[in-house]
Parts: sequence; structure tokens; C-alpha cells
Amino acid sequence: MSSENEFVKDFENKITDTIKEFDLISPKDKLLVAVSGGKDSTAVLYVLKKLGYKVEALTIDVIIGKYTEENLKNIQEFCKTQDIKLHTVSFREAYGAALCHIVDLIKSRGWNLQSCTVCGVLRRYLVNLYTRKLGATKVVTGHNLDDEAQAFMMNLLKNKQEMNARLGSAPGLIKDSKFVPRIKPLYLTSEKDVEKYSKIMNFPVKYGRCPCAVDAYRNYIRNMLNDLEKDYKNIKENIIDYLLKTLPDLKAKFKTDKKLNACKECKEPSRSEVCRTCQILAFVKKPS
Repeated sequence: MSSENEFVKDFENKITDTIKEFDLISPKDKLLVAVSGGKDSTAVLYVLKKLGYKVEALTIDVIIGKYTEENLKNIQEFCKTQDIKLHTVSFREAYGAALCHIVDLIKSRGWNLQSCTVCGVLRRYLVNLYTRKLGATKVVTGHNLDDEAQAFMMNLLKNKQEMNARLGSAPGLIKDSKFVPRIKPLYLTSEKDVEKYSKIMNFPVKYGRCPCAVDAYRNYIRNMLNDLEKDYKNIKENIIDYLLKTLPDLKAKFKTDKKLNACKECKEPSRSEVCRTCQILAFVKKPS
């Protein structure tokens, strides 16, 4: 067996083992994989289909010029080749405007939110909404080990331990009938390995970062961890090992019986009277 074949087998076995270790998927689950056209979500979609799970894909087109045009084309090509049903929802269809226009409107009206924050809130809202509409029981995301280590350090340095309590291979603290559970089968898989697998499999993927994420706080943390890893080879794995050991205590500390509210504007689950999506859209709809 060639070294590439061995790598592919080990990569897929690690995902299988992660699913079993954290009991992420049951035989009855209908999975909706949130795909962007990037390496992580494409890889996890492919492996789950190969393992025989019932999967469909959902992509949210935030409309960032050629970047998202190419990603959309790639994931359409991939899903057609793999015979996977792909559902597409655009920001313009859902919100009446592309991401960059929404961010510009928000900033022009005095609310200084980064593009990644706005994109994350609005995308998660649509993923949850359409997962329910499509009758899926779980949302699969392409978050890998590097992503989780970065999230932990971001929260730690901002002293947001409750946010760390929400991490994990099946994240979240509060359960709600309108909030579809999310899972991360790539939880123990490094970004480097995902990229290698994607290239070996010749997936139609555009490599590189989103052009709107140049000023994201996550970039500083990613670069810091990558630099540290040059001298301390297992630093990201060590962070995840520490998180997994402390996560039960964190979840117990921040456990709550409090139920989510129904947003008074859209009736979707929310921690506050008005959900963050509706707060953002209020700026978009506000007369100039």
C-alpha cells in the first residue's frame, strides 16, 4: 500500500473513531452538512457519504464577488459528481443584500462589527432554519482540531469561559426543539491533514482564506499557534486534550435550566428578546 493510500485510510479511520468516541451520529440520523466549497466541509461531506450515512448538503452564498462564485461552482460540481443533494440559499434571497453591503450599512450607522461576526451570525441563523425545514436531525460542520484550539484560546484570552463551555464535538449548552444539534466529525483532525487529504483526493476546492477575514481576531490566534507549533509540535493537540479534560466541569459550572426565548421579531430561538440576526437586520432595514 502506498503512503498516500495509508494516509487516506488513517484519515478516514480517525473520523470514524471520532464519531464513535463522542457518539455523534445514530443510524436514524439524517445529516445536513453545512458546506462552503472549502477543503474542510468538502472533506467531511465526502467521508460521511463514503461511510454510508444519509447526507445532504446546504451552502449559504454570502456573495463576496469571485471568491464565493468560485466556491459555489466548486461545491455544485462536487455534489453533482458525488450524487449528493445540494441546497443553496443566498444572503440576497434571505436578507435582501450581500454580506459586504450589510456590513457597510451597519458600520455607517455606528455599530462597529467585524465582517466575520456578521457573517457568522447570519449564516448560523439560516443553517439552523433550513436544517429544520429540510427535516434533518443534525447539522454537520467542517470545524477541525485547529479551529477548536483557536476558539478555546480566543475565549480564554477574552476571559469568556462560558463560551468555552459551549465548545466540544457536539457544542452547545441549551437544548431547544427549534435548535438543531451540531456535530464536528473533524474534531480531532488537524487542518494540515484535511488539506493533504483534499489534495490527494483532488477535490475541486479553492485554498486560502476569505478576503473579508483579513482583520479577524482569529487570524492573530491562528498565526500565534502556528508559530508556537514550530517549536512545540503538539501544542494544538495539547490544547484540545486540556479542553476535553476540563469541559465536563465547565459545562457543569455554566449549566442552566433556562429556556431560550422566541425572538419577538422572527420567532426563532434567542437568548435575548430580539435575536442577533434581527438586531443586525434592523440596521439594514433602518431608513438612511
